[in-house]
Parts: sequence; structure tokens; C-alpha cells
Amino acid sequence: MDKLKMHSPDLSQDNIARIRELFPGCVTEARDESTGELRLTVDFDQLKQELSDHIVEGPQERYRLDWPGKREALAIANGPIAKTLRPYREESESFDTTKNLFIEGDNLEVLKLLQESYLGQVKIIYIDPPYNTGADFVYDDDFAEGSDEFMLKSMQKDEYGNRLIANTDSNGRFHSDWLSMMYPRLKIARSLMSEGGMIFISIDDNEQSPLRLLCDEIFGRSNFIECFVWKKSYGGGPKEKYAVTQHEYILMYAKSKENFQPFSLPYDPQKVDRYYKGKDEYFPIRGPYRLKPLEATKSMDARPNLVYDIKLETGEIIRPQRQWLWGKERVEEALKKNHVIVVRNNGKTTLNYKQYLRDENGVERGEKAFSVIDGIYTQHGTSDLSNHFPEAVVVQFPKPVRLIRQFIQIATSNDPNAIVLDFFAGSATTAEACFSLPKPIRDHVKFILAQIPEETPKESAARKAGFETIAEISKERIRRAGKSQCDQEDDGGDFGFRVLKVDTSNMKDVYYRPDQLTQGDLLDAVDNVKPDRTAEDLLFQVLIDWGVDLTLPIRRETIQDKTIFFVDENALVACFDQGVSETLVKELARSEPLRVVFRDHGFESDAVKINVEQIFRQLSPTTEVKAI
Repeated sequence: MDKLKMHSPDLSQDNIARIRELFPGCVTEARDESTGELRLTVDFDQLKQELSDHIVEGPQERYRLDWPGKREALAIANGPIAKTLRPYREESESFDTTKNLFIEGDNLEVLKLLQESYLGQVKIIYIDPPYNTGADFVYDDDFAEGSDEFMLKSMQKDEYGNRLIANTDSNGRFHSDWLSMMYPRLKIARSLMSEGGMIFISIDDNEQSPLRLLCDEIFGRSNFIECFVWKKSYGGGPKEKYAVTQHEYILMYAKSKENFQPFSLPYDPQKVDRYYKGKDEYFPIRGPYRLKPLEATKSMDARPNLVYDIKLETGEIIRPQRQWLWGKERVEEALKKNHVIVVRNNGKTTLNYKQYLRDENGVERGEKAFSVIDGIYTQHGTSDLSNHFPEAVVVQFPKPVRLIRQFIQIATSNDPNAIVLDFFAGSATTAEACFSLPKPIRDHVKFILAQIPEETPKESAARKAGFETIAEISKERIRRAGKSQCDQEDDGGDFGFRVLKVDTSNMKDVYYRPDQLTQGDLLDAVDNVKPDRTAEDLLFQVLIDWGVDLTLPIRRETIQDKTIFFVDENALVACFDQGVSETLVKELARSEPLRVVFRDHGFESDAVKINVEQIFRQLSPTTEVKAI
């Protein structure tokens, strides 16, 4: 039996456990010099780097994954950016009502911009990153530059530049560059995950083992759930030099296994027809059933309390050959309720229990997910895409809809409410997987997709079909898949998406670098907003800065000749027009919004600007008032 500790709690280990919750990559194992036992210990060098926005020197040898450029990658993850998201109504579908987002831009910048609005809210992340085969492109985050250059560029960068580079296997930092690209993206992605959230990452043999170590560091080794092996093809080609490779992997990690619930998948309708053939007149709400032996197999540990005789009403005695699955009281109760029946076959009498398709409330039970995924092939993904693009093969080897839908169903098996994030969107299979969910679940699921506007090859079928970037293919697939699904629905659904694009800040550059102001800059900064930006551009930057959901409904209204934005009615009210009067301020205050924002130089006089906070303090004291 366990012994009492007989000592006070080890507060240092408790504190380390708390640090591990926030920074799992900063806690490792070390041997206690006095006792020789393995204990948790803090990697203080790594913790310093986590708490810093520049590169911290001082590596020490310990058990961890290391590569050239790791510290630079962490600095990139922690550094701020002066960017925003601009709305594009003309490229969106149902812009004002949809709960889905498609964001065009570098996914590292997208993840940084989403941190305030979606911190701890994403239920499931699925990504299909570049596999680093030597022909793939990786994101060029300029990890080689110094911290000063990085800080300057991350705070002030007015042009995109070339964000994708070929990572050929002749590159001396072939694997390191790939890890440095993945590290900051996964670190930020973890902060977006809910406590019960999960991430699925597709990968092949080329980077599977370092990715596993990387995920162990970022998510914590204890939060590893499964490494699914996906049998992606049922044949092989003549190009294989050795064995025919038919599989890839999908790594699954939880944000916190302590808050992670058991999951299941809906039963395959074909399996239901094949196995669930019993009809129970006593419990019609539970649907059909299948019979399962009540005797335990040899794989179950021997338990003396499960070895007993069962006496039937006829007086017949039944004894198991080994042991039963259930205790005696439960079996006797199940016999009375007709949940367990007597089966006689070839002179042998035994007991079978009814495994119903549904529970006592009529909710269909699921089945365990298998670690090997079979019956879903790459060819299915090609077929899924060609259904929407019969004119050309616009993307090679897209993931099948059924594959990603299965992971979403895992995430929603206990709670249908879910935000699905895919920041390597590609051909937008994830969006179609969300659209294809059964309606009761689909109504509670919304997606956020991100894709860099990577150019399609000039002579490719996609370019000839009129698609200049992968992002254009992504958006068009969502449109076509949404329309196709909508045509099949009688009562509609949310098949739209709101398009946002990463861009430089709406504020003029001098707004961020006051140390470099000249007299001419000061005169120009009377209006600190760039001249090409719209009021709606400003609104979305406010939503990002304030951490407001970017899919909330937006209503535009004209009050006293000024354009007023109402976000989710009173969640946020914004006016970016010039000449705002005290009368308008009072009218907006009477609506008692949670937040209100004006343009800093938008008031008709300095007196009005000074009185704004006092007006709201009197008429709506709970309103948070800000200006840009």
C-alpha cells in the first residue's frame, strides 16, 4: 500500500508544476544530487528566453531538442508586429452574418494578430504543413538576422518581401530551417487552444521524429494523445527505391490532458446495418442492438470477484469458463431488465449482453478511433477537389474531406461547440470538412483558415485556370463547396466566410517611432491614419487591439450625419468621422455600449474631446472609452 509522505508539501515542485502549465518547454528532468532521484527542474535559460523579446545567450547541456536558430525562432515568436487585418467584403460570402473567417497572409503574423481575440478559445487545430521533402517551400522568417534587425523589422515593415523560399536538401540547415519555421507557429497556436483543445498535425517520415520532439517540448510530453498512421494509398508506384510507402502520420496532442475528455467517432452507417440487427420492443429509444459475449477474454486481468455462478429462473446454473465482464449484482439486474439474454448454441449455454446503438437518452453512441486510419485515400482528396474544379487539377494531392472531418468529429464528440483553426489552409479542405458535418453539429462549429498568397507556378494548370495564388484557390473552393452544400440543405446554414488580409498598420509610421519625428512629421501626424484606409479598416484594427471576436455581426448606421458602427449591437460602438459633436457623444452614451472608440482628432473641438469621458461617466459609467 502507499505510504504517507510524512513531510510538508514540496513547494518548489508545486511551483515548477505551475511553470510547466504556462511554459511546458521550460521544465525538464534532472537527477537530484543528494537522493539520486529524477525530479522536475526549470530550464532557466529557456525560461529567460520565453520572458524576453530578444535573443538571450547562455545555452547549457540538458535533455532537450536543440538546433541552430532555435533561440532566434523563440525571439520571433515572442516579438510584436505592427500589422492589422483589413476586411475585403467583395471577396467574402455573407460578410455581415457569417461566423467563419478566411485570413490571407503569412500565418505567423496571422497567429500573432489572433492572440487577443481568440486566446484560449480554439477547440481544434488541424494543419498540413510543408513536409520538407527538399522540393517544398518553407516560410522565410529571416532567423539569421540579429535581434536589433529583427525588432526593427517586426515593429516596422512596410512591404511583404519574399516570404517563401525553397528548402532544398542541399541546404546545410535543411532540418534546422524547417524546425525554426514550425517552432514559433506552434508556440503561438498553443496559446490559442482551449483547455480541452487539441491539435492534429499531418507529416511524413521525413520530419515526423523531430516534429514529435518539438511537440513534446511545446505541448508537453504528457499531453501526447496519439500518432495516427494514415494509410493514404492502396497501391504503389514504380518510383519507390525500397519498400512501397503507403502511409503518413497525424500527431495528436492535447492542450492539457487533465482537462481532456474521452472521445469517440460516430458509427459508420455501414457498420450499423451490418452489426446492429436486433430490435428491442422494451427500449425503442435505444434503437437497434448487437449481442456481445458477457464472458471476459483472456486479455482481461484475472479478478476473483468476477468468477461466480448465475442461477436462471429455470433453476439452471451458468458458470463462466474464465470470468464475467460485470459484477454479479449488475448481471442479475440486467437479466431482469432483459439487457442480458441467455444464448444456447451446440449444447453450450452462456450469456450475452445487448450493446445498444443509443444511450438511455436516445443519443447515438460512438466508437473508439483506431490508430491506423484505413479506407480513406489520397485519391478521395483528389476526387473531392475535382468535384468543385472540374476544369483543372488546381492542387496536387489535397487531403480528403473525410480525413479532416473525422478529426473535427473527435473534437466535437463531447461538446459540439468548436472553433476549428487551420493556418496552413492550402486548398481549404478543412472548410469543406466543416460544411460537411451533420447539421446538428455543423451549426455549432465555425472555422478560421489562414493561407499565404503563394503564387501558383506560371505554367501550372491552376494558373491557366485563372488562379494566380493558392489563396485564390482556397477562397474559390470555400465558395463552391458552400454553394454545393447549401443547395443540398432545406433549412440553410452558415456557408459563408469573412475575408480579412494581413496588411501594415492603419496608422502612419511616425505613430510607432516617436523618437524619429521631425517637425514636418508632426504637422503630418495631425491625422495619424494612412490616407488609403477606410473606416471599416480602422474598425477591424480596433477589434484586434481590444481582443473582440472578429466574426461578430456589424451594423452600420448614420446618426447626425456620422457613420456609426455597432458591433454585436452594444459590444462595441465606433465612430471614425471628423467633427463629432457633444450631442452625438451623448446620444451614443445613452445606448450604454460596453466599449466606444473615436478618432483622436475626430472631435469638432478640444472641449468636446475633453468632455467625452465625463459624459460617459455620467450616462454610461461601465463603458470603456478609447480613441485611435
